[in-house]
Amino acid sequence: MYILARGNDAIKVNPITGVDESLTVHGSDWLWAVTAIYCFALIGCLVMSFAAKESQRVFHYLFTFSLLVGATTYYAQASNLGWSRVDQVNNLGNGDIRQVFWVKYVNWMLAFPSVTLALGLISGVSWTTIICNICLSLFWVGSYLAGAYVPSSYKWGFFAFGTFAWLILAMSTLNESREAAHLVGIDKDYIMLSGWTNLLWIIYPVAWGLTDGGNRIGVTGSSIFFGVLDTLMVPVLSAAFLFFARNWDYHKLSIAFSDSRPSRETDVAAVLKENAPHASA
Repeated sequence: MYILARGNDAIKVNPITGVDESLTVHGSDWLWAVTAIYCFALIGCLVMSFAAKESQRVFHYLFTFSLLVGATTYYAQASNLGWSRVDQVNNLGNGDIRQVFWVKYVNWMLAFPSVTLALGLISGVSWTTIICNICLSLFWVGSYLAGAYVPSSYKWGFFAFGTFAWLILAMSTLNESREAAHLVGIDKDYIMLSGWTNLLWIIYPVAWGLTDGGNRIGVTGSSIFFGVLDTLMVPVLSAAFLFFARNWDYHKLSIAFSDSRPSRETDVAAVLKENAPHASA
């Protein structure tokens, strides 16, 4: 009862100093809720991995790590940790120094490449395309992170470069990858998954421009905005991937990785067969 009565004292334990626009207690409460969603999704993904065949766990492993990182970064934000003071060229009328959570960019630097990799694996595109798309997603997030720390209007240059990288990524995942997915017979599932992903991705530039970029929405509003987006991006999308994956032929998609290696018995038989003529001689 004492724990319940104490409430959320994260901002008191980890106080904010030297900042004009910062996280409120209600914003911290929301971030704790998002942390709980990530933790719940993480446990569910782990439990489902035990029920899946070893050769069909690639998406379980991929999203388990993404959910773990997401839960950790949201725990940091809810605890009022992982942030910096950044001067703003635009202000809300409350001052010129904003609390910027760099830790959320750490989450995106794993979440976006993980989603990109998952889409690439089911589409059947080449590894060259997959690696290129992963690099584009990393560049996108890195550019936004750099822009968030620029205290002048030159931040919008980083925003432009990062958004341009996202446009290339969107064209690849919606066009080239869709055509490849049609060849392996899962184009309908791919269109739904990639369409959902890009629908959310198109909102991130808008959200960044209103928050860490333009400083038009406060830190608490920013936390709510990105919390909803991130929840739909990773926990919800991971559940959708695992739902659709039940009907996929992992061998046809060439992602049954554990089945592609020879068994121990096969290795031993091959060695014996190779040395048999030498033994008879």
